[in-house]
Amino acid sequence: MNITSSNTIFLKIYRTLLKTFGPQHWWPGETPFEIMVGAILTQNTNWQNVSTAIERIRAANLMNPRKLLTNYRRLPQLIKTSGFYRMKSKYLHAFLHYYTTKYRGSADEMSQKRTHVLRAELLAIPGIGPETADSILLYALNKRIFVVDNYTRRIFSRHNLIDYNSPYDSIQKTIEQNLPASTNLYNEYHALLVRIGKKYCRKNEPLCSTCPLGAMLLRNR
Repeated sequence: MNITSSNTIFLKIYRTLLKTFGPQHWWPGETPFEIMVGAILTQNTNWQNVSTAIERIRAANLMNPRKLLTNYRRLPQLIKTSGFYRMKSKYLHAFLHYYTTKYRGSADEMSQKRTHVLRAELLAIPGIGPETADSILLYALNKRIFVVDNYTRRIFSRHNLIDYNSPYDSIQKTIEQNLPASTNLYNEYHALLVRIGKKYCRKNEPLCSTCPLGAMLLRNR
């Protein structure tokens, strides 16, 4: 498939999803820091569990990087609902140390650095992989980078646009090469993929016959 045709298909999918579901207003979070915390906690769990953990942090008046770092011993209990809470407490503690030491807990200060530099720094933190790092970059820092998750892999591979098992960075590069370079578009597109992935493009027993992308799926094969 050449760049021109795949570009058209990627955009058609986006426009169809946007027309069907409307803007998703992602990422859920009142502040950039809260979005960062959510991106770390959402690993291997559903958002409802993360939302409960975030509410507990808020209720404890600790949704502040310095306060949360000072009270890091309370993290396991506060984020217990997010699952793997002992491990995630260590990851969050490592991130808090990085964020407060290097950027004084300021998203504005952090966002001044170039995307590739920040990404390398984030990936060096224990427990932060490409998807989490890119979620922080895109949603908390408004950096132009496409987030690749399991929904992205599943939907685009079923439409014969990528190989499901390709490396993360390879899939990301393919998507970015075939879309306009737009932070807002990347933000909305990823959120829409999650929406349709949950409702129609399920891992088992996908609902292709009623999916808004169903007709397009047949043409892309």
